[in-house]
Order: sequence, then structure tokens, then C-alpha cells
Amino acid sequence: MKKPVALTTTFFATCTMLLTACGGANTNTNSVSNTSNQATTNATATTTTSSTIPIGIAVAQTSNVALLGQEQVAGAKIAEKYFNDKGGINGTPIKLVFQDTSGDEAGAINAFQSLINKDKVIGIVGPTLSQQAFSADPVAERAKVPVVGPSNTANKIPEIGEYVARVSAPVSVVAPNSVRAALKLNPAIKKVAVFYAQNDAFSKSETEIFQKTVKDQGLELVTVQKFQTSDTDFQSQATNAINLKPDLVIISGLAADGGNLVRQLRELGYQGLIVGGNGLNTSNILPVCKAFCDGVLIAQAYSPEHPGEINATFRKAYADQYKKEPPQFTAQAFAAVQVYVEALQALDKKNKVSQLALPQLRTELNKQLLTGKYNTPLGEIGFTPEGEVVQKDFYVAQIKMDKDGSQGKFTFLK
Repeated sequence: MKKPVALTTTFFATCTMLLTACGGANTNTNSVSNTSNQATTNATATTTTSSTIPIGIAVAQTSNVALLGQEQVAGAKIAEKYFNDKGGINGTPIKLVFQDTSGDEAGAINAFQSLINKDKVIGIVGPTLSQQAFSADPVAERAKVPVVGPSNTANKIPEIGEYVARVSAPVSVVAPNSVRAALKLNPAIKKVAVFYAQNDAFSKSETEIFQKTVKDQGLELVTVQKFQTSDTDFQSQATNAINLKPDLVIISGLAADGGNLVRQLRELGYQGLIVGGNGLNTSNILPVCKAFCDGVLIAQAYSPEHPGEINATFRKAYADQYKKEPPQFTAQAFAAVQVYVEALQALDKKNKVSQLALPQLRTELNKQLLTGKYNTPLGEIGFTPEGEVVQKDFYVAQIKMDKDGSQGKFTFLK
């Protein structure tokens, strides 16, 4: 059995007061005071009230996190069409219900409450950020609604509760691969400078892994520079680091701030290798740092070249629509929806889901999805009893840009 992680009571209470007083960021969200009434409604609701099966998608469609959330929306929509074209849940289509979490904790809490209480979803894919998950996942846990995190890779996400799982491999597994790749490209690396966004839970978790990897590899950590995800000027931190003559720079942040930091490091004369964390793992970083993105290394939990029929179909569907290769965040969102669909299909063969009361369906679905094996675009995945993803295949990509910086792509290293 999982044991919920202790959360900061004062922080969560503050979020609750904000939601009650201000109504939150989403106009569709029910106030906290209505939760008990909605819970009573949920107890009697059944899936027979609809000709579709609703799955919630709670990701960031606005704010500086939207560069990642938009990729997740794309993956979820491709999955919706793909699985409905194949018959949905044994003849019943799924319907994705989207709620914008924006980029903060309150937005994620609002989105989860609306999906659970108003939209009556059977489960939720989301949120985008680990920091949001630590605040919003307990909302679903208390309501006994399954959550599958598509991009929550910080430590101790599955431990939040019994109804929390993720298809995104933990940073402790993925991040070290990019540092090892940098050492293969330049065995002369000795000195390392680390930058991280101190206001983002995932970046703080990821930088700890990066810093440990640096030390484990026998490298010298010459400086650790902090910034905010909302920052646009990194001149001071970049100059401080460059003065120490690092051979490698490692950045944990998001696409907008991370891309600007890459650009300013290059503009100030840094010529060594740069490793970007998972928050920079999106083609949306390319318009931010343009030609200066060239050469950045980023560890990957997905490759468009992964063999398999479902990945080939997913890759083509994305390329046909967006004229480029699908990124990791899109593939993970597709996989999260796939987990729900295939778990529902298996459950429906045992007990028709249309005949289950909503609370029972959510509980039985959670049990089913944790026991399944899924052949996804990420490769074959499964879950531990605690909800941690079990995945075999990982990669490292290097950004390659045209000289004018107008076009670029992620090139996978062998």
C-alpha cells in the first residue's frame, strides 16, 4: 500500500483560501464549499448517463508553462482520435475533457476540482509540472480518482497516494544519461557549472540529481547559480559562471527561461557543452535561443525512431499535422491516455463499465491500470504497485540548428 507524502498544511490552506475567495483561474471550477455536495452527487452517478467515457486532461495551456502543455494537448488529441477510430472502449468512445492548469499550483487545484466534481471524469491525465502535482494530486487522492502524470518526474510523485501514477520516468533515471553523453563527446571535461530554477519543484529535484552525477563522475562543481522561471535577464549568473571557466554547463528550468539562459551564455562567450534538463525538452525552445540552441544535449524518455506499429502511427499522425517529429511531452501524453483506454477495455471485459457507479468505476480502474502492460510510443511500459512507471528504453538527443537559426531538430545520439 502507498503512504501519502506529508504536505505543507499552511501552503495548501492558503491555496484553498485563494480558491474560495477568488474563484481561481478557471471559470468552470466549483468553489471548495461545494465539494461535499458534489461528492454526494458522485456517489450516485453512473456512466450510463453519457454515451461517452470522460477522461480529464489537466495541463498548462496558458502561462510560461504553455510551451510544454500545448505539446501535451496535441498528444492527448491524437490519442483520442486514434483509439476512438479503433472502437474506443469496446464500442463506447472516450471523450477528453480539457481544463487549463496554467502554470501554478492554484490553477492545477482548480482544474482537478472541476474535472472531478463538475465533469465527472473517470480519471485525470496531468498536471504538467511536478510542483503542481504535489498540490493537485492530493485533491484527486482524497476523491479516489486515478491520476496519471504525463510529465511529473520529480522524486516521490507516486508516493503522494494510492491513486497517483505516472508514465514519465523519474529524473533520477533519465538525467544522468545526458551528463555521461557529454563526457563521451568531450572526455576532457573537468569543471562544471550548474544553473537551476529555485521556484520550481521539479528543477530543484532535477538539479540535485545532476549535482550528484557530476560528483559521481569525479568532476569539479565550480558553481551553482539560481534563477526564477519568470526571469529573462541572466547576465549576472552567466557572467559569474563563465568567469570560473567551466567545461560544461547544466541547466534545470523551463523552455522560456532555459532558452534565454542558453542564448545569453553563448552571447557572453561561453563555448563549452550545455546539458539541458527535462524542462527544456521541447522544440518550443528553438525559437527562444535559435542558432544558440545548437549543440545542447537533453536526455530523452522517447525517440520518434523507436520501433513498433503504434509509435509509427503516432509519429505519422503528429508529423502530418505539425510537419515535424513528435517531442517527448507529446508522446508521454499519448501514452497516458492509452493507459486509461487499455485499462478500461480490460476492465469492461470483466465488468461492463457502463453498469458501474462512478466511485466504483474509478476505484476498479485504478487497480486495473496498475496491473497492465502497455505497448506505447515510449516502448513497453508498466507500473510498480506504487504507481511508478517501469520503462526500459532511454536516449540522449542533441539539438542541431541551421546556421541562420530558423530551423532545428533533436538528433538522437547512438
